[in-house]
Amino acid sequence: MNLMVSSIPVHDPAYGLWSVVLLNVALFTVFAYGFFLPRTRHDWRVFGSFAAFLVALFAEMYGFPLTIYLSSAWLGRRFPALDPLTHESGHLWNVLIGWRGDPHLSPFHLSSAVLLAVGFVVLARAWPVLHESQRNGTIATTGPYSRVRHPQYLAFLLIMLGFLLQWPTIPTLVLFPVLAVMYVRLARREERDARARFGNAYADYAAVTPAFLPRLGRDSGRRFNVPPATPGVGDASHG
Repeated sequence: MNLMVSSIPVHDPAYGLWSVVLLNVALFTVFAYGFFLPRTRHDWRVFGSFAAFLVALFAEMYGFPLTIYLSSAWLGRRFPALDPLTHESGHLWNVLIGWRGDPHLSPFHLSSAVLLAVGFVVLARAWPVLHESQRNGTIATTGPYSRVRHPQYLAFLLIMLGFLLQWPTIPTLVLFPVLAVMYVRLARREERDARARFGNAYADYAAVTPAFLPRLGRDSGRRFNVPPATPGVGDASHG
């Protein structure tokens, strides 16, 4: 499963394709914006960091292989037969484990495909629930929100982790933990707003629903009868 916008054969040199870089960055950024919908300055910083992750990823995937260039001396000593200008060499996890088959069938690439698919499915299922709750002034507690309190942030983390398994780079490996911390901090801030707006109703929901990692077994969440939000109190939307 290859979600990238490219028809480049795996064994051909596949760099310097800046139009492909721009197309992929634009498509994924617009897609993410439609789900994230940043409003505050902090929201924009988080979204901007995710966009930077996409730029760093696709710039190396199709533009210039900076990570391979910086590690070329070590890679040359460890893997003397490696051709760094082929697209398959950018699948560095495959290189490190000595995978010799189709790179898209390696354990790392297949795991990447699963994580990406799950991430996008969670995003698609969470968005209408969140949109409906925001429109009605209630807490989102159904669908993915019955399993975790912040399924959209979890989905973004799964998508980034999927990309890292498929195409690791130095910048994205650095950005991933930074973004994870930013999502956790944003989630906590949104929860403070939700507790101020909904009081005990949100506290009851949070008491039985994990923040990011779902419990195994039956859905832990349930539908809550939430009173209208207090006028003037911050937005209760949560990721």
